[in-house]
Amino acid sequence: MKPEIYIKDLAKHTGQEVTLKGWLYNKRESGKVKFLILRDGTGYLQCIVFKGNVSPEVFEIAEKLHQEAAFEVTGLVKAEPRAVGGVELDATGVKLIGASEDYPITPKDHGVEFLIDNRHLWLRSKRQVAIMKIRHRIVKSIRDFFDEHGFTLFDPPIITPNASEGTSTLFQMEYFDLGKAYLTQSGQLYAEAGALALGKVYTFGPTFRAEKSKTRRHLTEFWMVEPEMAFYNLDDDMDLAEEFLEYIVKSVLKNNLAELEILERDITKLEKIERPFPRVSYDEAVQMLKDEGHEFKWGDDLGAADETIISSKYDKPVMVHRYPAEIKAFYMKRDPENEKLALAVDVLAPEGYGEIIGGSQREDDYDLLLSRIKEHKLPENFFSWYLDLRKYGSVPHSGFGLGLERTITWICGIDHLRETIPFPRMIYRNTP
Repeated sequence: MKPEIYIKDLAKHTGQEVTLKGWLYNKRESGKVKFLILRDGTGYLQCIVFKGNVSPEVFEIAEKLHQEAAFEVTGLVKAEPRAVGGVELDATGVKLIGASEDYPITPKDHGVEFLIDNRHLWLRSKRQVAIMKIRHRIVKSIRDFFDEHGFTLFDPPIITPNASEGTSTLFQMEYFDLGKAYLTQSGQLYAEAGALALGKVYTFGPTFRAEKSKTRRHLTEFWMVEPEMAFYNLDDDMDLAEEFLEYIVKSVLKNNLAELEILERDITKLEKIERPFPRVSYDEAVQMLKDEGHEFKWGDDLGAADETIISSKYDKPVMVHRYPAEIKAFYMKRDPENEKLALAVDVLAPEGYGEIIGGSQREDDYDLLLSRIKEHKLPENFFSWYLDLRKYGSVPHSGFGLGLERTITWICGIDHLRETIPFPRMIYRNTP
């Protein structure tokens, strides 16, 4: 096969004639010259069509190209330090592949609802392409990190007979003759089975929350990565979480500076994301809020405003640990030094982006776990397999979940999760 050439590689072809295919991102004209901005998914290239260098037919094609028309262009690659990528193309030929008339998203301002209605087209914009490329990089860095640290990918079911934290925020369905089933809100319980088989595992896939929240931090369908480790305590869990976050941020800084520049992200803030991260107990966090004159009652969970106040004191993610057990899930182990506390941790991103990681050490004692299941009025028969993990070779183990879209939102420095996933699902939208 003839090797394909893409815009990102053109610097290697300076002085050569090449043929590229893509879409018209923008067009300018000045008398006998047409400036066609080609995009091909790897970059943007200015193609100069001079009337004296091409046939009348080719010039007419260039003249009639509209925004987002698909076309092929042939020409000579020339060095141009002022151009993005350091090159431009002197075109000698243009062929129309797919016409585009009255493209709905123009360079003018559009409302968010209009853009979401046209999400299938909005994805072509320079900003959205940059976000999707950073999403790709973060996903790759997640997999690379766990591969390099001896983890095994472990795929849990998406349809489950029970919830990991109660059924109030689950999407419910009828499952043939077996009654109710649910779309998963977490792969964690199954990951625990994986950890006791393989030592260190991670799950990575879509999760679903039927939570009636309209905030900029909530989607009803989102992706989570959840590592689970045998023989890890809470401190080990926090060590891994901070190493993991540092790795992700450094990978984006190394590979996606062009995209961060498109997003106008202040990278000096990302460059500060290095271990160690501050660790603050829940009690200390409550005192911080009180010192700020913020009304907060011990025993309540941290809300978005509380998280913003706490995280604003640091230029790195802050780890809040040892929450009141009453507000945490049944499977979290209690602090042996204070039974009122759970060995839990939430990692709050800086700059007001809120919680991006939630984790804990898991309860490894059979009797204690059974009593918690009863306290929470959960169906014991659905958790019999989970209890078995405490009957046959139980060990201390821990894990956490990282919300992919929240992490992308923070690293990109954008306002809302809806831009971080190709087709966002929110309580008021399930289209396109």
